[in-house]
Amino acid sequence: MIDDGTAPFWRATLALCLGSFMIFANVYLTQPLLPTFVQTFQITELQAGWSFTITTLTLGISLLFYGPLSDAFGRKSLMLMSMTGVVLTTFMLSQTQSYSMLLFWRGLQGLCLGGLPAIAIAYMSDEFKHKAMILAVGFYISGNTIGGIGGRLIGGFVGEWLGWSETFLVMTLVSFVLLMLFAMLLPASQHFVAKKVTPLAMLVQLSRHLQNPLLLLAYLIGGFNFFIFINQYSFVTFLLADAPYNLSPSWLGLLFLTYLSGTVGSALSGRIAQRISQPVCMIIGILILMAGSMLTLIPHILGIIGGFLVSAFGFFFAHSTASSWVSQNAHQAKASASSLYLLFYYLGASSGGFYLQPFWEWAGWPGIVAGSLLVLMLTLVTAVVLYRISAANNVSVSMH
Repeated sequence: MIDDGTAPFWRATLALCLGSFMIFANVYLTQPLLPTFVQTFQITELQAGWSFTITTLTLGISLLFYGPLSDAFGRKSLMLMSMTGVVLTTFMLSQTQSYSMLLFWRGLQGLCLGGLPAIAIAYMSDEFKHKAMILAVGFYISGNTIGGIGGRLIGGFVGEWLGWSETFLVMTLVSFVLLMLFAMLLPASQHFVAKKVTPLAMLVQLSRHLQNPLLLLAYLIGGFNFFIFINQYSFVTFLLADAPYNLSPSWLGLLFLTYLSGTVGSALSGRIAQRISQPVCMIIGILILMAGSMLTLIPHILGIIGGFLVSAFGFFFAHSTASSWVSQNAHQAKASASSLYLLFYYLGASSGGFYLQPFWEWAGWPGIVAGSLLVLMLTLVTAVVLYRISAANNVSVSMH
């Protein structure tokens, strides 16, 4: 088993971080380009948002299948296969002329993007000692966040400099280099044992998770928080691209640096959950997310940026706690329980735009904030109910 601080530990961790960067950079590449798509293809804001929505939808669905497939066929080979698919679909996106074909390839890309997120933790649990795994997971999640920021910066700066088609071409080259490094650096599986996986057993496991209120409520909290949070970023690009702000795609890309406060929120959540219960941490995170949303109503660029810094901290504080809660309270089939959490998470990302669009048409950005607060009040109530159920059942509600 790989121990922390050793050469294999750093090789494997670096490989997974680079792979994570590649995946999430591709997921979020189109967000700063949404106003460009509106102008180029003469489509509505909602239709432009589909370039992000369809990717997160197919990614979320694919997560349910990659985990069990990797249990049967192996970890590294399946990750490499799915990442190769990402490179090929990104290249096809650079050759696309119509918006309908762009959506087709983004949907197919989403199916490929799910491979690494679904399998990476399972690979680590197979190959790493417990202490080493805890360290590696922390680095890996940082790779997720930095990949999300990196993809948006590439989308913003390259999109403004060369155009949207060339943005996908640059991302193809970046993805290919990262794939080669991943293949060379990641040690082959040494402790993987193939398991027989049947569709019926999969369905039984998923059904049990959904019938467990301690898990179902956490799924709803994570899914509906992301439903609002990530789609606020999509709509704010239209707000800031228009008068009086008139921000270019590169400046819109820089807005996503506000995600960095979320990295801090994720890191702090584990320490704070050692002192207070995890459902209370979720409640605190949602309240911070609500406060950040209201701050964005200040009609000044600094107010909007400040609001998103607060929102990102609150969202990731709640998200890290909820995902940790799921893995602790799933007493069997932990991988499928986590996959189900991520399915709710990405289904939220892919459907939130449809909910917020009428609020945008009704009142612009203040409408988005009003629609956001309605949903966040529901997730707040859900977190309170989770706290009461866990307390009544004497569940260990902290991370001691």
